[in-house]
Amino acid sequence: MKKLKKGYVQVYTGDGKGKTTAALGLAFRAIGHGMKVFVIQFMKGSIFYGELKTAEMLSDHITIVQMGREEFVNRENPDPEDIRLAQEGIKLAQKIMEENRHDILILDELNVALDFGLVNLEQVLDLINNKPKNMELILTGRYAHPEVVKRADLVTEMIEVRHYYAEKGVDARDGIER
Repeated sequence: MKKLKKGYVQVYTGDGKGKTTAALGLAFRAIGHGMKVFVIQFMKGSIFYGELKTAEMLSDHITIVQMGREEFVNRENPDPEDIRLAQEGIKLAQKIMEENRHDILILDELNVALDFGLVNLEQVLDLINNKPKNMELILTGRYAHPEVVKRADLVTEMIEVRHYYAEKGVDARDGIER
């Protein structure tokens, strides 16, 4: 198994489409180089996303765990179950880091979970500060906290210029948005 000599912290944020897609594209590239990837999807669950099927096909190289419910999270008054699942996701991320058997850890939608109060800033900064030196850590989601942005080595902001959701009323499509 190939190990990174030095892993960095990457953040994909902004209101445009493509944050999770960028992280999964990086995962796909890493797998091509013999690396192992672990993905924790915060605030996602019960909806079938194409990446779940792909992960089954590449199960020797990538694991995706969803830590959320099908329902949308109420930002002002999150359900205790949403908080519980996000906290389990944090604990799982800590465990993956401690075991250090994966080259890349993707924490999908962690920025949103932080913004919605499902996890706290100290927990996220603890993950960043305790990342194994040879592990790449990727955080995705809108609303990246300024302190997370400050600590990251690479930050990409996706900016929506045009989107067919609003302009043409196109629903999420299998294989494209999910």
